[in-house]
Amino acid sequence: MSVSITQDIKSVTDLKKKTNEIFRQIQRTGRPVIITVNGRPEAVLIDAEIFEKKLKAFNLRSLLSEAESDISAGKIRPVEEFLEEFEGGKKI
Repeated sequence: MSVSITQDIKSVTDLKKKTNEIFRQIQRTGRPVIITVNGRPEAVLIDAEIFEKKLKAFNLRSLLSEAESDISAGKIRPVEEFLEEFEGGKKI
């Protein structure tokens, strides 16, 4: 996700005065807008659909990382054993 320094950084005053314009920019470009207060970054506005996709990707990466840690720690078992428990309705 890229950010244009000249177009995607807005002050909170700009946000108050040009809210609809900034929202249209986010939807049109797909890029986030950084909101500043007293010249310092305070918040980031991002399109809701893009945020949801990124959150899902982050959650998937977290699950994969946890699985890799389990494998490294030897917390594994044969798939046949897992499927047998799964099909038998046991708590896994």
